[in-house]
Amino acid sequence: MELNFTRRFSMAHRLLQSGSEKCEVPHGHNELVTARLAYIGAQPLSPESNIAADFTDLKTDWHRWIDKSVDHAFQLGLDDPLIGYFKIHEPQHLSRILVTPGDPSTECLAALLLCKYQCFLAAVDAPFEVSSIELVETPTNTVEINKTDLALFPALSSDGWWRRPDMSINDFELENNQAASRSEKASLTSA
Repeated sequence: MELNFTRRFSMAHRLLQSGSEKCEVPHGHNELVTARLAYIGAQPLSPESNIAADFTDLKTDWHRWIDKSVDHAFQLGLDDPLIGYFKIHEPQHLSRILVTPGDPSTECLAALLLCKYQCFLAAVDAPFEVSSIELVETPTNTVEINKTDLALFPALSSDGWWRRPDMSINDFELENNQAASRSEKASLTSA
């Protein structure tokens, strides 16, 4: 059994490593993401309810994350110099920057979305897993990533916002907390 949930969002990004001058300039897309969930439950469905899980349990956090965090986010690679600009000149907008390891390509974003949705499902102990994410960047460009394709993105095996069932799209707050903790430890040691 497979369930599909679709959401639309707007975004902006730039690709510094693509080799395309056009894509190096910040630009945007209106995207459509479809998550395909495969049933992995060991038990047959209850003959009374005939459902594997409540749709609300399966999609609420995912839809809220897309709508509140991903929609209208500016996607930048971790090494993009614009991140430094925002940290210095517009720190109030850091929460709207979706940070990717490497360029924020459509392929990378689809893989990150798959990882994040899987975390949401695990958090509610759902008998489903994300079998694939289809990301329509434009009417003529679509990427579909399945869970075996994650091996193509070795940087995603490390810890990051995509490994937590929260509303995050970057690790700036986590980095700030770690820096403050190191500073506090240093001041206690020197005192």
